[in-house]
Amino acid sequence: MALIIKGLNKHFSNSEKATLNNINLEIKDGEFVCITGASGCGKSTLLNLVAGLEKPTGGAIFLDGNEVKGPGADRTVMFQEHGLFPWLSVIENVKFGMKLKGLPKDVQEKKAMYYLKMVNLENYKDYPIHQISGGMRQRTALARALTMDSKVLLMDEPFSALDKQTSNMLREELQKIWLETKRTILFITHSVEEAVYLGDRVVVLSQTGHILSIIKIDIERPRHVYAPKFVELRHQILEEVRGEAV
Repeated sequence: MALIIKGLNKHFSNSEKATLNNINLEIKDGEFVCITGASGCGKSTLLNLVAGLEKPTGGAIFLDGNEVKGPGADRTVMFQEHGLFPWLSVIENVKFGMKLKGLPKDVQEKKAMYYLKMVNLENYKDYPIHQISGGMRQRTALARALTMDSKVLLMDEPFSALDKQTSNMLREELQKIWLETKRTILFITHSVEEAVYLGDRVVVLSQTGHILSIIKIDIERPRHVYAPKFVELRHQILEEVRGEAV
């Protein structure tokens, strides 16, 4: 197992109820798992705990047998906001993490170009960040995350701020990239359609911070949103989420 979450609890001092209650989940190497649920169910809190950005109130998280005590190079986080440096070009942003790791310049260049080609940005490598679109900025952030070669990629609603057409395009690209790289991905999304499109499994959180259900998405890739099985699973999960919201 790549990632094991055991009896995880999180209670913030400014809240009367716990945000997460007894979360137990195992994610295999190379698996794409999506977390969804109604607003306020603790999706992002769960990701922050796995990232080591928050401390659990109870329980533990293990990555390849080692307990997660804080942030580490074995996990890379991609947030809704791209977090790029506006004074750097596209390729310099992609290289940034590798520079901090002290990788040789030729390795930085080779890896940066490899992933820029993967996200179809090789022709924009020298563009300033302010001259590219929101979707291209998220692709730049994705390329930067991929260069870190971490065991787990944690993605917190990375496409939610984009328009529908752009987010759909990036979903397709992310699916292709995952099929090529087989990275272990934990993906937070409020979109049930996105979860069914991307995930091997979809974990639905309840308003009380429990795991309501875990649904295996047994649909061949590439997936099509109008396929009968896709529509069926989307409807099933959507009804669960709506029921919780009500």
